This record gives sequence, C-alpha cells and structure tokens, in this order.
Amino acid sequence: MNQTPHYQIESATDPQQVSRRVAIFPKKVSARFETPEPEEKLVMSFPHLVIREAICFQVVVIAMALLALFFNAPLEELANPEHTPNPAKAPWYFLGLQELLHFFPPVVAGVVLPALVVIALIVIPYFNINLKREGLWVHNRKKTFVILSSVVFLASLVTGLYQAFDIVIPTLILFGLAILPYFAPREKGWIHWLARRSLAEWIMAWFVFVAGLLTIVGTFFRGPGWSWVWPWIS
Repeated sequence: MNQTPHYQIESATDPQQVSRRVAIFPKKVSARFETPEPEEKLVMSFPHLVIREAICFQVVVIAMALLALFFNAPLEELANPEHTPNPAKAPWYFLGLQELLHFFPPVVAGVVLPALVVIALIVIPYFNINLKREGLWVHNRKKTFVILSSVVFLASLVTGLYQAFDIVIPTLILFGLAILPYFAPREKGWIHWLARRSLAEWIMAWFVFVAGLLTIVGTFFRGPGWSWVWPWIS
C-alpha cells in the first residue's frame, strides 16, 4: 500500500528549529550569499556614560577643593573708577574671545565666529564623518588632499591678512600632522596612528588647540595696550 508523503512548510528565524531549508533560484540566476558585516558594538548612555561623567565631576570637585585649601588666591583690591587697569582683562575663560577682538572687528570676533563654532559643534555630530569614524585617508586620498589643502590655505590666508597668527600657526601645525600619512604612509607607529584619526577628530583637535592657544596668549603674553610681552621679563 503506497503512502503519499505529506510535506509541511515551516517558517522560523531559528535554524535550530528548522534545520533543513529549501532554496529555489530562477534560471540564469546564480546564488549569492552575503556575509553580514559585524555591527558596531553600542552601549546605553546610562549607566556607562553617566557614571563616568559623575566620576569625572567628583574628581574635578575634589581637585578644586584641594587647590583651594593648599594654595592662597587672594582677591584684588576694590575697583577704582578713577583708575582703569591696563590691560583690563576678562576672566580666563573669555580671554580667547578678547584675543580675537584684538585681530577682528567686534561683530566678527564677538558674534560671527562664536556663532559659527557653536553651530559647527551642533551639526558635525550628525554628519557621516562623525558617524563612520573612518580614517582621513581611507577613501580617495588625492581628492581629500586637494580639498583639505584648499580649506586650510583659504583659512590661513584670511586670518593671516588680519595678522591673527594665534590661529594660523596651530592650523598649519595640525595640517602638517594630518597630511604626514599622505606623503609617508606607515603600517605601524605614530604615523599610522595619525592616519587612523577621522576628520571629526581633526576638527575637534583644531578647535581645542586654537582655543587653548588663544587663552594662553591672552593670559600670559598680553601687556599694556594689549601689546605682546614676555611673561618672564618684568
């Protein structure tokens, strides 16, 4: 007695439940198998990021408290309206802007440039250059070199016309470090480490370098009339 076999189609995502599968390919179509790319490992902001930020906050507060306990920082004398100090310096966290005011018109240094920096810091995280985090020279090295050189040249030219060498010098230094892997590629070492830095990391490094240098120059190297002075020469 012949028994007709019965077949039942099962669908499941677990290969352990349905171990045998049938694939049907039309004629003149070859089978293609794609290897899934490993996804970037992501973690939640809480607790991984929040806990680290809280620890850093506590460390900074403790360090500031110790500095206040062991180092005296007396206040200056009361303000005298008949005697204006020369130079009248802003708090250290605003000295970068005050240094920019020495080179650029007030509207540019006090409004335009800070607004552009804030907008850039808000927008850049949403660009692919920040999401992919690929090295600067991964794709189309020649095109990247031409665009980067043009941007740096124009920025240095404009700031140089205003004699803002506090911006020109760090810009050229970072540009030299950025293009070093282009002319002298290495498979290991610090040049290879530079080649792995993404464009977003270079932009952030430039921003921190320029802001820090402007603050240092405004704090220690500016004297009466905002002229250049050497801090070790009284």
